Order: sequence, then C-alpha cells, then structure tokens
Amino acid sequence: MKTIEWRDGAVRFLDQTRLPHEEVYVVTRDVTVLAEAIRSLRIRGAPLIGVAAAYGVALEAHGLPSDRNRLGRILQSIELLRATRPTAVNLFKALDRMRLIAENCSGAEDLGRVLLDEANAIRTEDVQACRRISEFGAALLRHGTSVLTHCNAGALATAGVGTALGVITRAHDQGKITRVYVDETRPLLQGGRLTTWELLQAGIETYLITDSAAGVVMAGGMVQAVVVGADRIAANGDVANKVGTYTLAVLASRHGIPIYVAAPLSTVDLSTPSGGDIVIEQRDPAEVTRVAGAAVAPEGVHVFSPAFDITPNELITAIVTETGVHVPPYGLTLAGS
Repeated sequence: MKTIEWRDGAVRFLDQTRLPHEEVYVVTRDVTVLAEAIRSLRIRGAPLIGVAAAYGVALEAHGLPSDRNRLGRILQSIELLRATRPTAVNLFKALDRMRLIAENCSGAEDLGRVLLDEANAIRTEDVQACRRISEFGAALLRHGTSVLTHCNAGALATAGVGTALGVITRAHDQGKITRVYVDETRPLLQGGRLTTWELLQAGIETYLITDSAAGVVMAGGMVQAVVVGADRIAANGDVANKVGTYTLAVLASRHGIPIYVAAPLSTVDLSTPSGGDIVIEQRDPAEVTRVAGAAVAPEGVHVFSPAFDITPNELITAIVTETGVHVPPYGLTLAGS
C-alpha cells in the first residue's frame, strides 16, 4: 500500500476518510487540493503530512513557467501548506527543506526537478526510518505480549510501514504478539476505522475497545505494553499525540505497564523546550457532536475539542526513533541522536 506517491506530474494519495469501507485514491495536480486533504484529514499522520506537503510544493513548481514570479508562487504554496495544521512538526520541517531548496536553486537548474528530488528524498527517508523504528521497538517487547495502541500510527500515517504499528507488526512477525487492543480514538475514530483495518490485514488478533475501557483492560492484566506514535516531541521528551494519550500514560503508570513512543527524528523538535510550548490544534466542534454524520449531542452545547494532548516525559518509558531507543534524561539522549 502506498499512501502517497508521485505519478506522471501528479500526486496520488489514499483518501483516509473513506476507510475502512472504501479504498479510494485521489489524483491531483493542484496544491490547494493537497492542502485541503491535509486540513480535512484525508491525508493524516505526522510523517505523512510532511511528505504530502513536500509533494505539494513540488507540484506547484512543476506547473509553473520559468519566470520571475515563479519563486513567489512557490513560496505562497509553502505558506498555504504551513497553515493547514499547527501541531505536527514534520510538516514544518519538510516545508523548511523545500523553501531552502527553492531559494537557493541556481538559474541553470530545473527548479521543478530539484524540488521533486527533495520531496522524493523526504519520502524515502521516512520509509527507511519506519523500518528501523520497527526493529528497535520490536526488540523491547517480550514473547507473549498483548499490546494497547491509540489512534493510528501505522502505514496509513507514514510513507513506510508505520511507527507504533510498525513496531507491533514487526514484533508479531517475530512471534511475540498475542493480541492487540485498539482504542476507538474519539472523536474521529482513527483507531476503530484505520488501525483495526491495518491490523486485520496483517493477520493480527485485534480487539477494538472504547477509549474509556483502557483502564479496565490494564487493571485486568490484559495488556503488557502500550505503544503509541507522536505528532511532536519536545526537547525534554514531552510528547504531543492524539488526545487520550496522556490518559493512557497515567493509567499505564498506575498499573506498572511500560509505554513506548515510536516516532521518527523528524517528529522531534529540539527548538521547543517542553510540551507547554507546543501549540495544540483545536478541531471543529461537529467532530464531537456528530458521528458519521449523525447528531449525538443537542444543538447549542459548547464543545472543547483539542486534537492532541501532552504526555509529560516522566510518564514515558522510552522513545524509539530510527537512531535507537532513547531513555531518560531525554534532554540528553534526544539531543545526541
């Protein structure tokens, strides 16, 4: 499965809002379509939106004539993409790389080709990072382990095999995993819709639970590890991930269960000192008051809907990146990676 790819001057991506019932791919030559897809979560997952944004810039450059307005149009596309979502740092890192290429490309070079090469490099780096994360993370899990995961940090969230789900599927290949418990992940059900879909395709015994059932599962000794992804990791190891992750970390601490965060280095933001400095995206209230288009709350109710929460570093057992397993003090181990 390729979540996103460049094909004949266009970008082809999997529309994740149509899963699990339909596997629909969209082909576009318009950067505004990619920007809308990131904003609406048709393209989602911190590593993947970075790749998608890079392809968006390459797409804009590909269709422009070589004139003095070209760089300005490319920079406008970068700002359009930068405004789509505020929390996942992969988006901004990818766009900074594309901006640097665009501003320093010599007149003799084919700017469209150079930007496409950079976008392809960002995609390839993510594929390779996912593979290494999976190996390092799987080594942390023992035989006979049942795992709990939250949201979707699989192949659908990356250009490769995934981060948290990459760890789980690799450990399953090694015969270590007995079953996986998946939080449905309100309000958009990425666990119920996407993670279960991936795990069932991989032939892994999967149990879908409500977010509020995680404590019951842990208290009952049904889980030996929690593995999640991340959208931004601060320099001190505080983690921004899909809302509900902090709750899992508190529960895991209470029950003596390790919680591992799996993410590429592109998700680590050493310029952000702590989780308190991370901007948390607020989502449309309708995502809470409606499920699959059906109203589940009365009109007029106030809604507070953060897309992410912050898990303090002291609750995290280890952070797994493509360079290895990082343990406290994260301020030192992440900075040295």
